[in-house]
Amino acid sequence: MKIAIVGWGVEGQSAFNFFGPNHNYLIVNEHPRDDFPAESTSVKLQFLSSERPVGMPGNVTDLSYLDGIETYDKIIYSPSSYKNLLKKFGSDNSFWSKTTTVQNIFFENCKSKNIIGVTGTKGKGTTATLIYKMLEASGKKVYLGGNIGNSVLDFVKEVESEDWVVLELSNFQLHNFNYSPHIAVCLMVVPEHLDWHKDMDEYTQAKANLFRYQTADDIAIYFPENEYSVKIAGFSAGTKIPYYKKPGAYVRQDGMIVVGENETEVINKNEVKLLGEHSLQNICAALTAVYEAVGSIDKAQTVLSSFSGLEHRLELVRSLDGVKYYDDSFGTTPETAIVAIKAFSEPKILILGGSDKGIAFDDLVDVVVKNNVRHVITIGETGPKIEKLLKSRNFINIITGLTTMPEIVAAARKAAQPGDIVLLSTGSASFGLFRDYKDRGNQFKAAVQALV
Repeated sequence: MKIAIVGWGVEGQSAFNFFGPNHNYLIVNEHPRDDFPAESTSVKLQFLSSERPVGMPGNVTDLSYLDGIETYDKIIYSPSSYKNLLKKFGSDNSFWSKTTTVQNIFFENCKSKNIIGVTGTKGKGTTATLIYKMLEASGKKVYLGGNIGNSVLDFVKEVESEDWVVLELSNFQLHNFNYSPHIAVCLMVVPEHLDWHKDMDEYTQAKANLFRYQTADDIAIYFPENEYSVKIAGFSAGTKIPYYKKPGAYVRQDGMIVVGENETEVINKNEVKLLGEHSLQNICAALTAVYEAVGSIDKAQTVLSSFSGLEHRLELVRSLDGVKYYDDSFGTTPETAIVAIKAFSEPKILILGGSDKGIAFDDLVDVVVKNNVRHVITIGETGPKIEKLLKSRNFINIITGLTTMPEIVAAARKAAQPGDIVLLSTGSASFGLFRDYKDRGNQFKAAVQALV
């Protein structure tokens, strides 16, 4: 078979390994990569030699790297490549009928129906990881993949019928997605990736695919305080269960986290290791999913009292001279910065700004003014916009003009006093000064660790 792979990231590479060497491949990518396989009679490479524009994949104007893929029998594309393919091939059914994604291939080949899918704007990785850890602690054989950890095709051949699979699924992965898991979870949804989606409706419609193909035997878990989450779960034909509200898991008035009609007690909120109210929401979403999946949360307390979070999510980097430095680089929207700010009552030195995705910062700036922020360091393309909004609210302790992470961290240290929090939670995407949120977070951690 002739297979074209569009995008040579984690998923493209997993598809190449999944189908194996007995096929002819055309691998296309927006830019050259050091980890391309060697060209041969069965492997051809095609890419642009020019520098890729700043931003996420799928934003190039030169589409010549896609030439010829339509002649292949199967075309496997990375989700972020979809917009380029649409520009190149339009609504040509003869082309699209041959296309698929790693996620669709997984559902076509997975032996188990015990699949839990998690989506939302933020919190997906934490929630999916908590579900995975709780199921594992309860003695289940469980796999974690999707937008976190391994590509699903890396382990699909190992999954047996009684095993469990937990998937974190992004809006990109759910775009043109034709399957739904047995248990689907939708966390809080807010405007995001509107530089890729044409509008909020297209963004939420992608999320809705996680629920769209569920049957009456399936389960839809949603956040009742978020209108988008309610709307998205409404596409499910299955049983709909809220979290952060009975009968799903919620925090009782006495601080105990409980789940189910009988309010089975799990753990007091003061005993969980994750920070912030948003973490309590994620915990309740995960507990609700596990309770519905296996009817037991016996091992949940052990997991929740020890799990401190994923990298770049309110991650404590270091305490120095009475100041704590936190990396929340994964937070790329105003809403995620808001919950990070509210997670700390201490005075804060806040690092805000990055690339512009067309999202408003008014609510974020209101929270900054009201929540004990001592100084704001504005960076990147959205920095001037945030600075202007802060000044309009008479907040003037603003540091600007810094372009490297060592400068930014040095300025934060100078502004901080003992007892303060230095918080990298930019409310913006990272493109421009940094390659991605991981690069931004890693540079922040390196600069903080270098302080003497």
